[in-house]
Amino acid sequence: MAAKNQQTQKPNKRKQFSSTKTDKDGSKSKKPKLLSSTPSSANPSNKLLKKPFNSSKPKREHPTHSKFKKSESGSDNKELTKRERRIQAKELAEARKKKRKPHYTLEQELASLWEKMRRRNIAKEDRSKLITEALQKMKGKIPEIAGSHVSSRVLQTCVKYCSQTERDAVFSELQPHLLTLSCNAYAVHLVKKMFDAASKKQLAGVISSLRGHVASLLRHMVGSVVIEHAYQLGNASQKQELLMELYSTELHLFKDLASIKESRLIDIISKLDLQKSSVLRHMSSVIQPILEKGILDHSMIHRVLIEYLDIADKSSAADIIQQLSGPLLVRMIHTREGSKIGMLCVKHGSAKERKKIIKGMKGHISKIAHDQCGCMVLVGIFSMVDDTKLITKIIIRELQTTLKELALDKIARRLLLQLLHPNYSRYLNTDGLASLNLTVPSLSSKNESEIKSKKLSRDEESSKKAAKSDIPEENLDEESTKEVATTDSDMKATESSKSDTPEENLNSAEGGKKDPSLRRRELLVNSGLAENLIDVCIENAEELLTSNFGKEVIFEVAKGGSDGILHPTLDEKLNNLHEAIAELAAKPKSDESEEEHVLENFHSSRTIRKLILDCPAFASTLWKKSLEGKCQLWAQGHSSKVVSAFLESSDSEVRKVAKEELQPLVDDGTLKIPETKQSANEN
Repeated sequence: MAAKNQQTQKPNKRKQFSSTKTDKDGSKSKKPKLLSSTPSSANPSNKLLKKPFNSSKPKREHPTHSKFKKSESGSDNKELTKRERRIQAKELAEARKKKRKPHYTLEQELASLWEKMRRRNIAKEDRSKLITEALQKMKGKIPEIAGSHVSSRVLQTCVKYCSQTERDAVFSELQPHLLTLSCNAYAVHLVKKMFDAASKKQLAGVISSLRGHVASLLRHMVGSVVIEHAYQLGNASQKQELLMELYSTELHLFKDLASIKESRLIDIISKLDLQKSSVLRHMSSVIQPILEKGILDHSMIHRVLIEYLDIADKSSAADIIQQLSGPLLVRMIHTREGSKIGMLCVKHGSAKERKKIIKGMKGHISKIAHDQCGCMVLVGIFSMVDDTKLITKIIIRELQTTLKELALDKIARRLLLQLLHPNYSRYLNTDGLASLNLTVPSLSSKNESEIKSKKLSRDEESSKKAAKSDIPEENLDEESTKEVATTDSDMKATESSKSDTPEENLNSAEGGKKDPSLRRRELLVNSGLAENLIDVCIENAEELLTSNFGKEVIFEVAKGGSDGILHPTLDEKLNNLHEAIAELAAKPKSDESEEEHVLENFHSSRTIRKLILDCPAFASTLWKKSLEGKCQLWAQGHSSKVVSAFLESSDSEVRKVAKEELQPLVDDGTLKIPETKQSANEN
């Protein structure tokens, strides 16, 4: 029944819809009428019907339609050509620029002069005339046009090649507007050029004018470049003057307080009796906006961060290290202070933060390895981080592609030498070794003052016990050592129990918990780095031996590393390397060849001599393949040091093999050996 009702209702709806389409005459139309052809005032219902039925808008005619063309151009005027339209558009653009830029015509004239004066093949007299003409046109308007990308380049060229009097005139005109120009993206290059060309008196005036604005400029992306440039050009006192403003409000307000000899912030606080808490608050208000904006490329900021970490409390120092641990650190480690901050972040950072630091270096390892300061951060990672799988995946894999370049580079070779012979003063200078032992005082697990006080108290207690009882001195020393051991174990136990608390998790174990020899073996041998390094040494043995820097890498590899770390896993590869060096030494001596023989070269002869003294296996291989029966030929010059090393060796078998042939040469005076060394070895 419901279906029948629906069927009966459908035609009624259609009739109702069709009734709307009927006109007054009763004729049905297929389409509804939108508008009446002739508006009738008699029937007002048509006006009402216009609005609901006007749903579709009429098509708009395109401006290129013929009727528009006729109305615009008219019948008499012809249509413009492409060239005329282009010229007309150019004229309109020029007119707009003249309205927008008050010095537009002057900039155009300066640009034409600049194209002439910046040529390389122009005479000095002609260039000076052009520069004088340009400066005359800019006179009185330099601060206004210095921010333009065209006129700033013209001014830089003028300052570079103009006379000193003209340069002084430009400097005096720019100096009152120095702060505003320092924040302009184009004028900043002119300001830096003015700093480079300024005299000592002018530079001192500029640095003093920056006082009071150092912190605000450091927070500016462009202005920080000017402050850093002034900091690099200034002497020690001028650098200190710029830094003082960032340390404390008192030093910022009173200029007399800033003129002290102490350079370290701890010494300044103690001398001026400043409140440490107020200094920390002021420095954090300066540092935090800089860290949030990521302006961390400048050495001045690195120095401020180092000073802050020296006096910061535990939570503040951990917060700074947490913020820096990541890709931001890569932008800091190119300076001396920045590399120290990197080492501190690696040392005191948690495992998660260390992982962020290493992942942030991905893709930049080769560049960091060749940088003098950045290389030390990688050395610190090799020495402290326990996650050897992550280091192998990110750092060592990238280094393996350029092992030859690393071995021949003065800076980058330190990474390989640190793994082959760690913490050796011959390969790492005193500053490098000291940077590995840097700590943040508030985050270090052992405080020196506490240790000293505890030792003093122990000594006093032991002396009191000795006075009361008749214990001999030898037994007293044994008891005191036992007490020290027990107290140290108690301290370690308390530290381990405290490490479970959330506050102590901010401070991770310094230098890692893994055994250094195990960590070194995993990085060098298990990762495959040593095997690839031996292959590189075999292929490029002559180049490495005769190189001033590569000789030390091939020496450590051929020796097997310190503590014999490459033995016995890579003995077969090392024998191949020994044979490759022996083959080079076995080449005949000829005066005609331009290439210097390995035994006569200064660097290679000393390296082979050291290998004979330190590696008996190499000495026996070299003797059998290269020198047996030929010692008289190599008994003079640099090669004599190689031959005499067999008699100076501490190994008895090496001396025994060579003594029969070399002793007659020593007796004849052909081969000279120091008597002290020969007698010591014989004994």
